[in-house]
Amino acid sequence: MVAILQLLGGITCAFIGGEMFLKGVVGVSEWFRIPKAVTAATLAAFATSSPEISVAVTSAATGQPQIALGDALGSNVVNIGLVIGVLLLLGPVRFDWLTYNREYLTALFAPLALLGLLLDGILSCLDAAVMLTAFIVWMVRVILDAVQRRETSETKEIRGGILPAVILSSVGMAVLILAGRLIVSGGSALGEALGVSPFVVGITVVAFGTSAPELATAVISKWRGHDEVGIGTVLGSNIFNCLFIVGLAGVIHPIVQSVAGLLPILGFGVLTTLAITPVHGPELGRGRGISLLVLYFGSIFTAAWGGASSMSDGDHVNRASNHTEFPAAISNGMRNDTANPSSEVDSPDRAIAE
Repeated sequence: MVAILQLLGGITCAFIGGEMFLKGVVGVSEWFRIPKAVTAATLAAFATSSPEISVAVTSAATGQPQIALGDALGSNVVNIGLVIGVLLLLGPVRFDWLTYNREYLTALFAPLALLGLLLDGILSCLDAAVMLTAFIVWMVRVILDAVQRRETSETKEIRGGILPAVILSSVGMAVLILAGRLIVSGGSALGEALGVSPFVVGITVVAFGTSAPELATAVISKWRGHDEVGIGTVLGSNIFNCLFIVGLAGVIHPIVQSVAGLLPILGFGVLTTLAITPVHGPELGRGRGISLLVLYFGSIFTAAWGGASSMSDGDHVNRASNHTEFPAAISNGMRNDTANPSSEVDSPDRAIAE
């Protein structure tokens, strides 16, 4: 009964928090006179990626940065495959290439750049610094573009100033994070009571719960006629995940990772991004949404097929308690791949020493 109440409470908080967060983001955008898509790709994306930032710092500081890598890359699949997939099932969404081309291309090529840096089996501190530099370059370009657009747009007065919008978005984000935790806690307990494998709970309920901020923001923005906020938040969040979060984890602790263990989740990330490419006009329809959901569930199946045999129930429970998403299953596979790597790099410390 408690688990069901937690689930219902989490879903309720997700919608309340999403409504507040959306109003705050729109208010901030109008106050600074910049496009809502730009605000969503920066401020909103950073806020909704806060759970991944926490995972990155904690896992890297404890010598397990592979968890941060799997969590960040897997979050990208959840964001596009599940979040945008659900968004498109609610109705068509306009994907204006002139508005999103920079964020789209960055989100598409950032994982490929990461793959190139990991070809030698290790993401060194220098490699991670390169990723953080790329993130800074992207952010500077976004800011300069926002300033330019602001100077050529009409001023719009916002009643009460900027403070109410900032407070509203901050409180909304806090409620969204609470929603995610309630969903994870309630879903995990319900799954355990029903005898469902913790692994299945991890790749379904935990994934859904930790992606609640992006999902709620996207759905509410669709209902309120602000499609650009939902799309911008997802693309921006993916860029944050791949460049900033992985880069941050790598600077704290070098990441040893075989390319073979990285390819499945990275491949699904690239495929889901390609799947939102506008082909016949700027509008994405329900058919595209179904394709995205098929890719998302395909990634879950791949994680289950590749990771179930190497993952004990106790390990699953520990992962769920650490708020790692379904990519935790894949990142666990990554750790197994790197436990006895075939390359000469046995550990980050040894690699550095050599």
